[in-house]
Amino acid sequence: MKHLVYLVCLASVSTLLAQGPPITADKPIMLGANSFTAKTLVEIRNTERGTAVYIPLMLHYVPSANTEVAFHIPYVSYDLGVDRQGDVLADMALLGKYQFYRKDATGKTFRMAAKSIQTLPTGRELDLAGLSTGTYAGYYGVVSGYESLKYGISAEVGYNWMPGGTLDEFMVKLGIGLPLLKPQYPNKQLNLFFEYSSSLFTERDGYQLLYAQGVQYAGKNITFDLALQLPFIQELPEGMATNYSVFLGTRYTF
Repeated sequence: MKHLVYLVCLASVSTLLAQGPPITADKPIMLGANSFTAKTLVEIRNTERGTAVYIPLMLHYVPSANTEVAFHIPYVSYDLGVDRQGDVLADMALLGKYQFYRKDATGKTFRMAAKSIQTLPTGRELDLAGLSTGTYAGYYGVVSGYESLKYGISAEVGYNWMPGGTLDEFMVKLGIGLPLLKPQYPNKQLNLFFEYSSSLFTERDGYQLLYAQGVQYAGKNITFDLALQLPFIQELPEGMATNYSVFLGTRYTF
């Protein structure tokens, strides 16, 4: 019951303040048809077991105004103690997103999209949720987002099903963005992001609530991201707790 209260509190924050794509969260707003985005979001995650550096190469394609597909090829460098060090390929992933609702008004829009991520067991069994588990997983969720000239909000609810492992995860994410510059042409933005990630690990009976503070510079077709993520609440089995994560990212659309 306590965990459900935390999730409801996250949802209630959505009446607050984003421009530009969130850093650690997602949003249903897609760019024009036949556009590609090449991006990376490096995560340096320090845990109670050690440190892992996750470096993904991601290619996203928008074949139509309401569909998106992507392929992620990640690499992970890790130092998790004696005999647990290395540099290897992590779990590759296929992403699909379909925008099924859209309502536009002057200077604002609200949209919703169904999202699925199929994680392939190409990585090493490092027991690092979201980085490298060496086990197949299927994620199924819904992303919603409201965006105006003054602010934007994105929220996501989904479940990551891992039939061959024990990292099944019910997730709620919330991204709130505040632009610091007035709208201008050509496009130039400086945005602050306030992002929350809530994870309930159903098979391990663990819960985690993380908060990320980020800043983003967005130009005509490129963005640069920087964020620091810290734990608010961690009630996890031994070895799963995160001390902090640092995110460094860039996106280029063509």
